Amino acid sequence: MFVLTNKKAVITGGASGIGKAITQMFAKQHAEVHIVELNPDNAQHVADEINSSGGKAFVHRCNVADQKNVSNTLSSIGQFQILVNSAGVAHIGKADTTSEEDFDRLVAVNMKGVYNCLHAALPVFINAGGGVILNVASIAASVGLRDRFAYSATKGAVLAMTLSVAKDYLENNIRCNAISPARVHTPFVDGFLKQNYPGNEKEMFEKLSHSQPIGRMGRPEEIAALALYLCSDEAGFVTGNDYLIDGGFVKLNN
Repeated sequence: MFVLTNKKAVITGGASGIGKAITQMFAKQHAEVHIVELNPDNAQHVADEINSSGGKAFVHRCNVADQKNVSNTLSSIGQFQILVNSAGVAHIGKADTTSEEDFDRLVAVNMKGVYNCLHAALPVFINAGGGVILNVASIAASVGLRDRFAYSATKGAVLAMTLSVAKDYLENNIRCNAISPARVHTPFVDGFLKQNYPGNEKEMFEKLSHSQPIGRMGRPEEIAALALYLCSDEAGFVTGNDYLIDGGFVKLNN
């Protein structure tokens, strides 16, 4: 079950964090993976590991905030069956402490980047008679998190786009879902703690871990496993949904 043989998957942000885990999981399940990344060096390292293990991976340098760049990149890949919108950036700040520059940056990557990829991928799926889209949102779209104003706004937009696309393309055999992780232990988290809590990284890591009722952060491969299911043929009856994968954060934190 959940094999992706003869499937070609495009994964934005597929060389780091959750995106990297999804790339590796899909390749392990026999998909041909196309990593769309702004930094091709990191992406090439991931692709080399996959190819040396008998998988099939390709790297495409692309700025998802640039529609022409996205259109040209996806056109160069040709026919594909799966799109995972995982590329994203984070920001710490409230409405009155978030600069216009930072707000615009998050909108450009987290929101417009998803739109650009949808805009380019949907005609491919329509012409092929179907396809699967998975958008990586966040619990920040569903609950109030401190100091995450711009991030929450853009991830809320990702959820809205997910529902809209799922509704608009039912007749085209195109499924569209979202996943909303809580805190996941990635290199980004380690960098965030080192930058913002020097000398207290371990203490803050434990505090953030226990903010989730399950008592720990998620692992990237756990998120990737859910992504695999939603993009597989076994999930053929699933569309227009957002899946919390949060250690009980949203429903049990009361």
